[in-house]
Amino acid sequence: MHYEGMCIRPPSEAYSILLQVTLGCSHNKCSFCGTYKDKRFTIKDEQIVLSDILFASKYMKRQDRVFLMDGDALIIPQKRLMWIIDRINEHLPWVKRIGAYANGKSIKLKTHEELVELRKNKLGILYYGVETGDDELRKKINKGFDAETCIEMGRKVKEAGIKLSVTVLLGIAGKEKSLQHAKATGELLSAMDPDFVGALTVMLIPGTPLYEEFEKGLFHLPDQRGLLQELGEMIRNTNLSRGLFYSNHASNYLPVKARLPNGKQDALRLIDRALQGDVGLRPEWMRAL
Repeated sequence: MHYEGMCIRPPSEAYSILLQVTLGCSHNKCSFCGTYKDKRFTIKDEQIVLSDILFASKYMKRQDRVFLMDGDALIIPQKRLMWIIDRINEHLPWVKRIGAYANGKSIKLKTHEELVELRKNKLGILYYGVETGDDELRKKINKGFDAETCIEMGRKVKEAGIKLSVTVLLGIAGKEKSLQHAKATGELLSAMDPDFVGALTVMLIPGTPLYEEFEKGLFHLPDQRGLLQELGEMIRNTNLSRGLFYSNHASNYLPVKARLPNGKQDALRLIDRALQGDVGLRPEWMRAL
């Protein structure tokens, strides 16, 4: 497989065929993210992509899912993206689901009909980096769209029948506006109503604008207790029709898995027990991106 640079995928795609169809991220301006700073965004050559698909057809017959990397495969123009998906379906007929990262820009560029076409050809899930529902904070971290547009793009994915998994960031508002961020994010999630929510804790990456703020003493991460309180406030303000809320990523101190709305109170009780010291937290040396 022709992998270039750092490659990442969602935890739920750990056993998927990882097909790198783009390099980098089409936005690549978020102040906290250093993942793709070593790459200029490009769409990979079709012959290289086909070569990787053919490799997978010989050596990856046990894997029934494909994840399209890098940061934003949905940005690929529809005709070219459909060519990639058609080749997957042609040479990997046992694959049941294709997934990809998406951002507000790439979703906005796709029509409803184009998203439906992708879904009918096995694009079953999109992973959408939401981070926060607080508009002031969204502007500060360079997300590119306000919360209202963010909600609209998420709903657009769901209306096309594609599963929607969103990521939110604990700690991204710092200490002072932690609970404000948590409440606004819960309200955004309630309005968007995704199928899955993954809460990660922001990690300070050298070379990013957020890290520079931290070094200058302008940004202060909440401590363990503050992050737990932020998680509780976020869940308290999140009302999903039937979505799963996770905080089981390696960056988090407390793994939570709750099917909302029924599991909300159990999740809040678990967080309360952790705040009281009755539940152990992930040790610092085990935390990672």
